[in-house]
Amino acid sequence: MNAAEVWKDALPQVRNKVTGVGIWAALNSCVAITIENGVFVLGLSPKDADLMGHLKMPQTKRLMEAEVKRTMGAPTEVRVIEGTSMPDWERAKRKDAEARRLQEIQDSRVRAEIAAKTNWEGVFEQLSRRYAAIPNKSLPQNRAKFFKESIEFVAEALKDQPVRDELNERNFGRCIERIAQYTEVPSTLVAALIFERVEGKGERGE
Repeated sequence: MNAAEVWKDALPQVRNKVTGVGIWAALNSCVAITIENGVFVLGLSPKDADLMGHLKMPQTKRLMEAEVKRTMGAPTEVRVIEGTSMPDWERAKRKDAEARRLQEIQDSRVRAEIAAKTNWEGVFEQLSRRYAAIPNKSLPQNRAKFFKESIEFVAEALKDQPVRDELNERNFGRCIERIAQYTEVPSTLVAALIFERVEGKGERGE
C-alpha cells in the first residue's frame, strides 16, 4: 500500500476517536506524502500550518501511529511537516540533518568544557579563581570555608580523572600545594584529606 492508501484507511478510524473542530480540521487537511524508513509522512499546506499543533499532541500522534500500524501491519512513526509534496519532505530532512549537525557541535563543546573542568591544569586555575573571589581572606573562617570546598572540589576531580601519568601527577600535586599555600595547611594533610574524601565514596584515584 502506498501512503495515500494507508491514510485513506486509517483516517476514518482516527476521526472516530477524537473530538474537537480544530483536530478534525487538521486531520481533514492532511495530505499523505510518503512512507520512508519506517516514517509515515503527513503534510499540511502553509495556509493550514496553524493546525499542526493539533496533530503533534502526544495523544493524537499515538492514535495516528496506532491506526497506521494497524493498516500497514508494522510499527510506524508518524511525522507531520509543513508542505504537501516530496520536495517539502526533502527540505524537512535537510533541516533535520542541519539540526543534528548543530546539536553534535554543541555536544562536542559541552564534552570539551567538561573535560577542561576535570583537567588538572583547569582545576589549578579554578582554585585560583575561587580563592580570588573570597571576601575578607584574612578571616580564618573564610579560609576554612575555602579549604573545605577545595578538598571536595579536588576530590571530585580525582574521582572523575584518576592520576595515571607523570604529567597529571605533577599537576595534581600543584593543586594540593595551591590549597596548602592559600590556607596555611600542610600539603601532606591536604593530600590525605583529599584521598580520604575519595575513599569515602568507595573509589581511590591513584
